[in-house]
Amino acid sequence: MFRKLDDSISVAGQITPVDVTDAAAQGFTFVINNRPDDEQPGQPAGSTIEAAARAAGMGYCAIPITHAGFSEDQVTAMREALEAAGGPVLAFCRSGTRSTLIWALARARMGDGADMLAAKAQAAGYDLAPVRTLL
Repeated sequence: MFRKLDDSISVAGQITPVDVTDAAAQGFTFVINNRPDDEQPGQPAGSTIEAAARAAGMGYCAIPITHAGFSEDQVTAMREALEAAGGPVLAFCRSGTRSTLIWALARARMGDGADMLAAKAQAAGYDLAPVRTLL
C-alpha cells in the first residue's frame, strides 16, 4: 500500500486511521495529507487522520492540493514539512501521484537533481512528466 520513494518518504492513496497505526508501527514519524477534504464521498476527514497520527505519536500537516495544480506556497510548505519531519514521512492523496509530484518539486528546491528524482518516482510507479520542466 505504501510506495517507497526513498528512505525518507513513502506515498500512498487515501489512508485510514488503521493505516496510520500501521505506518507508525513501520517507523514512520510524520504524515503529510495532500488531499482536500470532501474530494470524494466517504473519504476520512483530514481531522480524523490527524487525530490518528497524533494518537500514534506522529507529526501531521495538511497541504491539500486540488487537481488545479500546485502553488509555490504549497511547494514551500512541503519542503518545510519534509525538513521538520524528524524521520520517515508518509504522504498521501487519492492515488499518491500529487504527493509524489509535490515531493519532487520540494526536493528539487532542496537541491536534488531532476534525473534522480524522476528515477525514484519511476521506481515507485509514478511519472514526473507533469512537473519535469519545473524541476
